Amino acid sequence: MKTPVPSVATPLKSWLPSAAGRERLLQGGLGEPLLTADWERVLMLHYEVDPTALQPWVPFPLDLHEGRAYVSLVAFTMRDMAPRRGGRWTSWMLRPIATHEFLNVRTYVRSHVGDGPDVEEGIHFLHEWLPNRLAVRLGRPVFGLPYRLGRLRYDHRHEEGELAGCVEDAHSDTCLRYRAPVSGPFAPCVAGSLTEFLMERYSAFTEWLGWKRRFRIWHPPWPQVEVVPEVLDDSLLRDSCPWFKEAQLRGAHYSPGSPAVWMSRPSRI
Repeated sequence: MKTPVPSVATPLKSWLPSAAGRERLLQGGLGEPLLTADWERVLMLHYEVDPTALQPWVPFPLDLHEGRAYVSLVAFTMRDMAPRRGGRWTSWMLRPIATHEFLNVRTYVRSHVGDGPDVEEGIHFLHEWLPNRLAVRLGRPVFGLPYRLGRLRYDHRHEEGELAGCVEDAHSDTCLRYRAPVSGPFAPCVAGSLTEFLMERYSAFTEWLGWKRRFRIWHPPWPQVEVVPEVLDDSLLRDSCPWFKEAQLRGAHYSPGSPAVWMSRPSRI
């Protein structure tokens, strides 16, 4: 079942990052988008990190907001990923990795595109945990994504006003465990705000074995609401991320999600 996206009156300016992202993705050609999926029940926890502590772990220049660097933990469920073209046969081929939970640990970067002066803003994944072994094996060679195997349990029941989750690393005793109350109404990010900076991103930059790549996504602007989380255990991050000891939780947002997210194929940069 698709998660319904609340109906909201969206100011024109709040659509600008989404509209620009859609245009960039379609300009890629090659029959883009390559894949579609639903992203459901999305919680984002935002941490401020000392840029000098974070930059050595990021192979792209950081994109700062008023001189501050941020890392966001994004906990959500991907459902029904499928090629946009090819019909039932290609959908069947992706079925083993089509639906599962994710925890993305992402930061905000800028990168030159091509040989010109143009700079594109986007995200870079520092770590990602998911419970699907096959997807973990495919993540780095196909998209350059730093997948790790984990045990993920999400209980994001915004209809009942409660969010809770636990992400455990499959090879250690560390975990991320949180809970938060949530209530609407859901609305788009305010144009030009820090929330828009953190949530409305439509390009991803990856690096594996010195091979830098970019892929793009698109969806309508997130319907979201601010939440106040309680992080009960953050040993997963403290064990995996040397920069995390300097991190400070600065806020969080929740979205019911977005159906039919577009994803492009990766391209080398």
